[in-house]
Amino acid sequence: MADEIKKYGTRVLLTYGGGSIKRIGLYQEVVDILKDNDIPFWELSGIEPNPRIDSVREGIRIIRENNIDFILAVGGGSTIDCSKAIAAGYYYDGDPWDLVIKKAEVVDALPLGTILTLAATGSEMDRGAVISNLETKQKLSFDHISMAPKFSILDPTYTFTVPKVQTAAGIADIMSHTFENYFTLNDGAYLQDRFAEAILKTCIKYGKIAFEEPENYEARANIMWASSWAINGLLSYGKDSQWSVHPIEHELSAFYDITHGIGLAILTPAWMEYVLDDERVDKFVEYGVNVWDIDRNIDKYEIAKLAIQKTREFFKSLEIPMSLREVGIKEEDLEKMAKAAIDNNDGKKIGNFKPLDYEDVLNIYKKAY
Repeated sequence: MADEIKKYGTRVLLTYGGGSIKRIGLYQEVVDILKDNDIPFWELSGIEPNPRIDSVREGIRIIRENNIDFILAVGGGSTIDCSKAIAAGYYYDGDPWDLVIKKAEVVDALPLGTILTLAATGSEMDRGAVISNLETKQKLSFDHISMAPKFSILDPTYTFTVPKVQTAAGIADIMSHTFENYFTLNDGAYLQDRFAEAILKTCIKYGKIAFEEPENYEARANIMWASSWAINGLLSYGKDSQWSVHPIEHELSAFYDITHGIGLAILTPAWMEYVLDDERVDKFVEYGVNVWDIDRNIDKYEIAKLAIQKTREFFKSLEIPMSLREVGIKEEDLEKMAKAAIDNNDGKKIGNFKPLDYEDVLNIYKKAY
């Protein structure tokens, strides 16, 4: 790790979330390596599960005051996303929130590396970040090639102590990333879809094992690798995939700060049921037959509905709540969140598998409620 850091910088900002990396001994391991290699470092801790713009601002302040030239993110996607935003914000003189809302463009980013402790977002292998602003009740994504990590260390043993609820949420997040690129129409991207199905089958096979046997190395390793490959760009090549469920879920996290993967798991089956129609049923048949091994010879709508049912049942088997009511979402906020989802998409319809307007988003929320 030290040799990799020294390729890009000499003074490090160490970023992490809560105390989990200290409990598993990873924090001390990292600190010892930095000290043994005479690499000075400063720390930004307490990064939130839905990383906030306030943490980004604080990280930029620490970097500027101490002439730091490298960021080492130790944690899951939230820590890595926050670190990416800090890296990009360093090169911008204004408020880094301007970059998130695209009022200003990212021009460059400080180099960063990651040590992954949670398989979920795939942020260790992509160029994007998602940041929340509690004041404006917004949770938005932005990206730039310079924000991609220079290196990422993936050791499945670092995920052995991840709580069940976070393991489940991570698996749902991986599957949702895959769904967003898989459910497209008539693009001829045959190989990409087979890759996507392999990732989904991996999550189904090993997700329950990782959930029930947290120290099962094979399960953790396969889930960790699936996480990275679900969103590194491979599945979207040759596709015009405009995401649907993620922007709808972002409003749940923005308004209620709920765990992202939990929100995705609740909304995904509701979205599937809502968009199922004659034009899209064949894609659901493909999903049902190739991922869930459903008999192709039965009625195609029966296959589609059975595939959606199996998706919901799988999430339930990971003890994920399957309604918005169960996670504390208030019915009176559904309209506000639906409006915000459209507003945060520049007033345009969301997704392109079946483009969703305000009424569609509201109906999906209601269906999931």
